[in-house]
Amino acid sequence: MAHSYTDLLTHIVFSTSERRPYLNDEIRPDVHSYVGGILRQVNVSAIAIGGTSDHIHILAKLPANLSVADCLRLVKTNSSRWIKEKWSDRRLFSWQGGYGAFSVSQSSCSTVVRYILNQAEHHSRISFQNEFLELLKRHCVEFDERYLWK
Repeated sequence: MAHSYTDLLTHIVFSTSERRPYLNDEIRPDVHSYVGGILRQVNVSAIAIGGTSDHIHILAKLPANLSVADCLRLVKTNSSRWIKEKWSDRRLFSWQGGYGAFSVSQSSCSTVVRYILNQAEHHSRISFQNEFLELLKRHCVEFDERYLWK
């Protein structure tokens, strides 16, 4: 084949360092918009971005030439620097080192979008830690809980 053809829908989840509630209602929309801008610059289609004060969810369509790890390195580095510069009271802001990335089928896309956009309601019933554990288990990702939150 002369070209690469992909359909790489990925549900990405990561939190603030130590799950500190830095992303309050006042700044969260700006942070989500900025993250969307970073993604556009690297030809990633952000289908949905949502989250709460301590974590973010992204449903993205990744191009064939960009790994999830490289994409998130760019997103985390640039958004972290921007947050520190824009809001002086968040000079200590950082994202956690790791992330979760889960493949999504086209048939599940609208369900995942609703899930991402309704995070506030979702987290009135479940903590971030339990949500993340559910995602890992649902996607059959092996993990050792002793090292999950470090």
